[in-house]
Amino acid sequence: MRRKDNENTTMAEVRETPIVKLICGMISTRVELFEEAQKCLEKAYGPIDVESDVMDFDHTHYYDEQMGTPLLRKFIAFDKPATPKVLPEMKLLTNSLECDFASKAGPTPARPINLDPGYIELSKLVLASMKNFSHRIYLDRGVFGEITLFYRQGNWEALPWTFPDYASGQYHPFLTNARNRLREHIDKEK
Repeated sequence: MRRKDNENTTMAEVRETPIVKLICGMISTRVELFEEAQKCLEKAYGPIDVESDVMDFDHTHYYDEQMGTPLLRKFIAFDKPATPKVLPEMKLLTNSLECDFASKAGPTPARPINLDPGYIELSKLVLASMKNFSHRIYLDRGVFGEITLFYRQGNWEALPWTFPDYASGQYHPFLTNARNRLREHIDKEK
């Protein structure tokens, strides 16, 4: 639908909601917690189709006091495509799961697992946060979204606020694999 005013300008057209691939990053000192968290998340978001290897999480010591050391990192992506509006719900669920894991763990560590949900769109990686900042936008229910990386000319690129571990390129193989699966789904739907 186009509407022209006296100066011959064209209004933008309403587009369909983009299809995205939900992901979740996990940090813990205990690999077995990754498996437990995956099972919980699969109940909510369906089967996992892309997993990263377990890798060292050593780009920061921010979590050491509350989580212990050495920290490990793993990512998962869900097979079922979604829309971006799911992200606030997913962040609230992962926060609830973190509390459940903490209540079962006893006094130490205070935070046995960190779950960071987000989504991949063909052009970007968006992560959810409960913290507002200048580069985050409010989504819903106390949850903010942050474009952490963008995808251009076959590469993931960092932004000034991108966390050092994401900027390092260490996660790019997982992110690219998940993005390729999203691309396959989108191509199938055409």
